[in-house]
Amino acid sequence: MLVKDLMTKKPIVAKLPGNREDVMALMVKHNKTSVPVVSPEGEYVGVITRKMIFQKPDVDQLAMLVNRNHPYISPTAEIDKAAAKLVQERVFRLPVVKGGSVVGIITPSDILKVVEDGDYDDPVERFITTTCVPIHLKTPIKVAANIIRVSAVYALPVLDDEGELVGIVTDRDLFNQSYIDKGTKLTELGLGSDEDDWTWEGLRNIMPFYFEVSKVDLPMNPVSEIMVKDPLTVYGKTPVAKAARDMRKNDFGQLPVLDKDNRLQSLIYELDILKCLTT
Repeated sequence: MLVKDLMTKKPIVAKLPGNREDVMALMVKHNKTSVPVVSPEGEYVGVITRKMIFQKPDVDQLAMLVNRNHPYISPTAEIDKAAAKLVQERVFRLPVVKGGSVVGIITPSDILKVVEDGDYDDPVERFITTTCVPIHLKTPIKVAANIIRVSAVYALPVLDDEGELVGIVTDRDLFNQSYIDKGTKLTELGLGSDEDDWTWEGLRNIMPFYFEVSKVDLPMNPVSEIMVKDPLTVYGKTPVAKAARDMRKNDFGQLPVLDKDNRLQSLIYELDILKCLTT
């Protein structure tokens, strides 16, 4: 199977010249965490991510923020080549470039279907490499946000007093609509207040890095109030094809992994699963 068979066609792109507010507005409106960047003539330049925007808070021009070395791939490349690039580069999107123009985007989620439909019966535990950072259900939301920042993970399994898995919280869950003043944050981010120009889900995508730079006043309420309770899980011996199916069907980027005694073993992420296509 080729990249062109699974890629998303006609992707959202940012155009030069532009500034950080233009890109943030684009990400919020279309619920993206990164977008390809093209020249005024439509030629592929690189990629801009939410993290890049906040790593250089004093830089405004898109041309100074874009990563011009971000990997890309041809639409006629084999899917296993795309999987290998995603895994090796630890990126979540590959622009698909033909003749200098961006013709698509391919993500780990797109490729999960190949694993799901294939004869991949190796156990999930063989592919776990990403750090797992559990927290207690009474951990304050503000503390959880700092744990995510320091540990550089995007999801935290939540344990009860007995050490049993009772939930999972992601970086996006921390920014709950009930306690974030959307109007104020939109203004501070330089975005318009017209709801036609943004979505709440898109705003949550960029809030984690805004928190890191500008210190949003997150509450001290426990994560138990916002976590996903009783999350879907797999076992360490679960075939990787089943884990891929569960992820894709439920649109999850990660799944908690349990041992034979139903204790938390780790988390498995989309990128981890793609490793079965590269070995």
